[in-house]
Amino acid sequence: MTSLGDFNATSIDGREVDLAAYQGQALLVVNTASQCGFTSQYAGLQELHDTYAEQGFAVLGFPCDQFGNQEPGDEGEIASFCERSFGVSFPMFAKVDVNGSEAHPLFAWLRSEKGGLLGRKIKWNFTKFLVGRDGQVVARFSPTTTPDKIGGDIEKALGTT
Repeated sequence: MTSLGDFNATSIDGREVDLAAYQGQALLVVNTASQCGFTSQYAGLQELHDTYAEQGFAVLGFPCDQFGNQEPGDEGEIASFCERSFGVSFPMFAKVDVNGSEAHPLFAWLRSEKGGLLGRKIKWNFTKFLVGRDGQVVARFSPTTTPDKIGGDIEKALGTT
């Protein structure tokens, strides 16, 4: 059975990351953008990361420019913006496609595990996938679901409720 740990991704600073390094953690995988109406969600995502990190949780951010050219910058610009504007310290990765034939394999798998309003496609930036400690997708949240609404689901994934 495929799990999140079967994938690799490039960090925002260009290092290859084996996602198996997150084995045993609950994760919220999010496609992000710096010039989106939902960009302010970075603050809530950071708050989730800070609140639950010691319990074995992390947010993983994947910038994406597939929706309205809302992530036009390069990785350095994205990292600087996230840190400067929202104090982002959770892991960020290099820009990826989340839909189509060039979609990152992680997002192709996430989409296949949990469909949304548009079936298997991702509708917009800040679509969120909650992955349990076992590396399996637990839930999918729309871009309009704000991070403050996800805490209970994270606690269930962590086994703290």
